[in-house]
Amino acid sequence: MKIVFLGGTETVTGSKYLVETQTTRILVDCGLFQGYKWLRKRNWHPLPLGIQDVDGVVLTHAHLDHSGFLPVLYKHGYRNPVFAHHATADLCRILWPDSGKIQEEDAKYLERHKLSKHEKPEPLYTAEIATKACKLFRGVEFGQRFQIGDIQITLSPVGHILGAACVFLEAEGKRIGFSGDVGRYDDPLMKAPKPIAPVDVLLLESTYGDRRHEASDIEAELAEVIQETAKSGGMLMIPSFAVGRAQLMQHLIVKLMDAGTVPRIPVFLDSPMAISVSDIYRAHHEYHKLTEAECRRIEQVVEYTHSVDESKAIANINGPHIIIAGSGMATGGRILHHFKHGLSDHRSTVLFAGYQAGGTRGAKMLQGVEHIKLHGEWIPIRAKIKNLEGLSGHADYIELHQWLGESNLAHGTRIQLVHGEPEALETFRDFLSEHTSFDVDIPDYMSILHL
Repeated sequence: MKIVFLGGTETVTGSKYLVETQTTRILVDCGLFQGYKWLRKRNWHPLPLGIQDVDGVVLTHAHLDHSGFLPVLYKHGYRNPVFAHHATADLCRILWPDSGKIQEEDAKYLERHKLSKHEKPEPLYTAEIATKACKLFRGVEFGQRFQIGDIQITLSPVGHILGAACVFLEAEGKRIGFSGDVGRYDDPLMKAPKPIAPVDVLLLESTYGDRRHEASDIEAELAEVIQETAKSGGMLMIPSFAVGRAQLMQHLIVKLMDAGTVPRIPVFLDSPMAISVSDIYRAHHEYHKLTEAECRRIEQVVEYTHSVDESKAIANINGPHIIIAGSGMATGGRILHHFKHGLSDHRSTVLFAGYQAGGTRGAKMLQGVEHIKLHGEWIPIRAKIKNLEGLSGHADYIELHQWLGESNLAHGTRIQLVHGEPEALETFRDFLSEHTSFDVDIPDYMSILHL
C-alpha cells in the first residue's frame, strides 16, 4: 500500500491523498487550492496520476479546501462513487454549485472589465457541472463500515463542522487514519472530537500546530464590538464561512440580544449559501449542540437576504447594523460589495471570526494594510479591523495532543503532519517529538509514502 500526497502538504489548502493497494485506488479528500496565486494555479494543472480514474473518493468534510475539486474530476470523466457522511453530502450539494456559480460570475466580470490576461476567462467548473457531480454521493453514517475494492472504510466524528469525520482505511494488514480537520473540545456549536482507535499511520492536520488558542470570553468580546457599532452608528461586517461559522455567529448574536447584553439592531445573513446551510444544521441538529428550537429562534431574529436586490438594499440602511456574509477569508462573495461601501467609513468595523490563510484579503487586512484591491479597484481602509481568534473551529496543538492521548495510539505510530503552514508544521513536529513516542514526519508535495 502507498499514499501519494497530492495536496494539503506545507499548506492549509488543496487536501488530496491518493491511496493505492495492489488492486484498488481511492482518493481521500479532493480539495481546491486557495490563498496564494501560486497555489491557486495548481487547480489548473493537468490532473495528477489519473486521479479521475480512481475507484472511489472519500471525503472527511465539506469545506471546499477538502471537497471542492471533485467537480473538476467529474468534468474530466470521473463517475465512480463519492462517500461521505450524510450531512457532508447535504452541505456539498450547496457548496459545490455555489462555488461554480461564483467562478462563472468572476470570469464574466473579468471579461467585461478586461481585467484578465485571457481574452475569454473561464471558470474552473460551472454550477451545472457541480450539480451533476453531486449525483455521485453515497451518504454513510459514523461507524458504518463500507468497502471500495479491497479497502475497508469507516468514519468517526471529529467536531469542527457538521458531518466532519476522521477517515479510517484498512487494507493489506494496515490501518490508516486521515484526521481531516479536528474540532475543539469546548466549541460552542460542535461536539468534541471522538477518540480514535489505534492506527499504523495517521495523517494529522496542523493548522494551529504552532499556536495556542487564548482563553477568552468570546461572548463578552463580541458584545463589546456590537456595542461599539451601535454607539458609532456604523456597520459591523463579519466575513464568514457559510458552513459552521455563519451559524455560530448568528447564534451568539441572537443569544446576546435575547439576554439584553447588546441592543437590538438589524442583523442580516447576506449569503444564500449560508442560509441554505443553516437549514441543514437545523435538520441535522443531533450532530451539534444547538436544539431545533434554538435554530428556529435564529431565523426569527436574523433577516435572510436571498436576492441580489435585497443585498444591495442593505446599503440604504441608516443607523447601526450587522452584516454576516461570505466569504470567510474575504476571497469572494457578497462581503466584498459591502467592503466597497463600508471599508472607507471610520464608523465601520470588520470582524474576522476564523482562520485567514496566507495571501488572502483577510490575512492582509489583519496584517494592517492600508488599501485592499476589490474587483480591480484599490479601496482605502479606514474601518476598524478586529479578529475573534477564540472562535476557531480547529483544535490547537495542545488540543490535538489531548486528542492523540485520549486515542491511546501505540508507541511508534507514524504521524504524517499535513494541512498546515510550514512554520506550524515544524513547530508541531518538534512538540510531538518531545512529548510523545510517535514517529513524526512532514511529507512533501507529490511525495509517496510506502507502507
